Amino acid sequence: MAQHQLDLVRADRERWLKQYYFLRAAFSVAWVVAALAAGRSSAAIAGVLLVLYPAWDAAANFVDGLRSGGLNQNRTQALNVVASLVTAVAVLLALQVSMNWVLGVFGAWAILAGLLQLGTAVRRWKSYGAQWAMVLSGGQSALAGGFFVFQATTPMSPSIATVTGYAGVGALYFLVSAIWLTVSQWRQRARSAQLG
Repeated sequence: MAQHQLDLVRADRERWLKQYYFLRAAFSVAWVVAALAAGRSSAAIAGVLLVLYPAWDAAANFVDGLRSGGLNQNRTQALNVVASLVTAVAVLLALQVSMNWVLGVFGAWAILAGLLQLGTAVRRWKSYGAQWAMVLSGGQSALAGGFFVFQATTPMSPSIATVTGYAGVGALYFLVSAIWLTVSQWRQRARSAQLG
């Protein structure tokens, strides 16, 4: 009976994870579209979008941590919530200085958030499928963050378009993970039907 309950909890968390990854992908795509459409024509809208991105990440990690056993069991996500909230405030302040400062803040956050995402994926690896894409995503985020920090020190003035590629690649990783989990669940059902 205890094993059956554990299986139900695992199945519920895996369903949630699939929905979560689809939601993260959809938000990132919508953010990229909004950034490309409105970001260039309006500095105010670009600013709102740049603050919204880490704020959304904080909210998403908070909900996922709660749905996945609580923040005490998901310390990397708890840290990611704090880092992302601090980043949203730091971006808001950096917008008053220059886009180079904003990109530097984004870069530092991308490094930290990427490493925390990598830690979350490694921890989940044994329990859930599709974590290889999240490991790649975390590593890519950290590398992109380093590039952003370097770019922030150059004389060139960046724009929100500099961040859209980062968000777009993140959307792809989340989508791949969601699809991978969906296919894995279909295969498990098919195997169960054959055995039953």
